[in-house]
Amino acid sequence: MRSAVVDIGSNTTRLYIAELDDGRIGDELERRSVVTRLGAGVDADGRLREDAMQRVFDTLDDYHALIERHSAEKAVAVLTSATRDAANGREFADTIHERYGLEPHVLAGEDEARLTFLGATSGRDPDSTIPTLVVDIGGGSTELVIGTGREAEFYVSTQAGVVRQSERHLHSDPPTAQELAELAGDVDEILANGVPAGRRRAVQHAIAVAGTATQLAAVAQELEPYDPARVHGYVLRDTERQRLLEQLAALNLEQRRGVKGLDPARAPTIVAGAVILGEVMKLFGLDGVEVSEHDILRGAVLGL
Repeated sequence: MRSAVVDIGSNTTRLYIAELDDGRIGDELERRSVVTRLGAGVDADGRLREDAMQRVFDTLDDYHALIERHSAEKAVAVLTSATRDAANGREFADTIHERYGLEPHVLAGEDEARLTFLGATSGRDPDSTIPTLVVDIGGGSTELVIGTGREAEFYVSTQAGVVRQSERHLHSDPPTAQELAELAGDVDEILANGVPAGRRRAVQHAIAVAGTATQLAAVAQELEPYDPARVHGYVLRDTERQRLLEQLAALNLEQRRGVKGLDPARAPTIVAGAVILGEVMKLFGLDGVEVSEHDILRGAVLGL
């Protein structure tokens, strides 16, 4: 069966089309990503803004044409933090269904975590007993999922996201040391409150998915153009993450847009992302994370 998934997150709107054969993903036919910043202003106002929703609609116009071109038999949309947090989120999801025929799933944190873990571990040994952490840093939230094999055993969806924390703390260009410290302190408190100490100690391996991790891996390797094959499986050490954070935070927004390997549309939020990833690594005592291209998109194809 040919399946299409649109992931409408707080920072990006992504498309994934793949063949699903006997419960396994075969050929990947399409993978697209556009920074739409749907979550802009939600933390302060509690609603999705008209201009933000329109950016998503403009992107979905293109995605809908691709879905039809590939004759996808099933097409779903997964909507995460920004939509579930917004007072007009359900209305937005209904509009997507009416305009584009996508079956909308406004995911609760538990469902988002389950699908993210399933996607991240889909190519791994299902019988593995290694306690593994999957980290998904999004625009409005960060999901932390711990499990073995392909089964999630613990999850938490925290209110620490690159759009949310950038809006709260990073008001200077480039950000000041004080702003960065306040952002780190905010995230540290959020994460520590979300994960019991016993769960932290048990983790033996970590996989980081989504834009922050993949972009840092691309910048570390100075990839132009972006090469998923070189990003997938890249081990990002905490020392390298800290070096990249210092490099990116020293630049103003326009300068960051020109950094080799960085998608210019990610420039406004990559600093917050690097801070959040660092706080995750500190919380779990990790000196590195494995970066993965396998995420909630694959999980939604398999699990929905």
